[in-house]
Amino acid sequence: MSSRREWLFEQPTYTIREAAGFLYLPAATLRSWVAGRDYPTEAGPKRFRPIVRVRNGSPILLSFVNLVEAHVLSAIRREHGVSLSKVRRALSWLERHVPSPHPLADHELQTDKLDLFIEHYGGLINVSRHGQVEMRRVVVAYLARIDRNPNGIPIRLYPFTRCHGAIEPKPVVIDPEISFGRPVLVGTGIPTETVAERFNAGETIDELAEDYGRRRDEIEEAIRFERHTEAA
Repeated sequence: MSSRREWLFEQPTYTIREAAGFLYLPAATLRSWVAGRDYPTEAGPKRFRPIVRVRNGSPILLSFVNLVEAHVLSAIRREHGVSLSKVRRALSWLERHVPSPHPLADHELQTDKLDLFIEHYGGLINVSRHGQVEMRRVVVAYLARIDRNPNGIPIRLYPFTRCHGAIEPKPVVIDPEISFGRPVLVGTGIPTETVAERFNAGETIDELAEDYGRRRDEIEEAIRFERHTEAA
């Protein structure tokens, strides 16, 4: 990957609120992942270290690679909702076995490392073998929404627009090389935000579909995605 492309994929771009909306996550949850959070103990308050490493700055901004990491982490958290401390222990194991600055975004997670990670993760949280199978299904569904280049580097993310199902369509894509990394309709440079703004201004779905030369269901998915993002 050229230095220019590396810069694009690592460039701090998304606010916590924006990223949380794209990923269907509570903003407070994502903030704790990237900024850490305080928690009480008998000996006094302590602080969780961030799980997803972002560049220092104010306000906190996520890069595209950070967005991919949070996307994968949400698969783990969404299935079992376990504490951050236990997730951190599992990720510490992953970091030792997948040496990478971004282990959750690393392509090796899609090899046999995934099964090893899930087995170890399940042991940490006492998940049954059936639970581990279900966890693998969920994580694979999330990983399938990431496009990679021949070197295994994430280059596109297809965020969910509905219920996080394995067969959910991929009408929206986030690509740092298209529309400054804003979510767009797949195969176009049309920002979903623009589609939703025009719909909210009174244009019909059929009018938008004809104007953009897209299917009606694609326009509906763009609007659904933006409505959720705005509500996050």
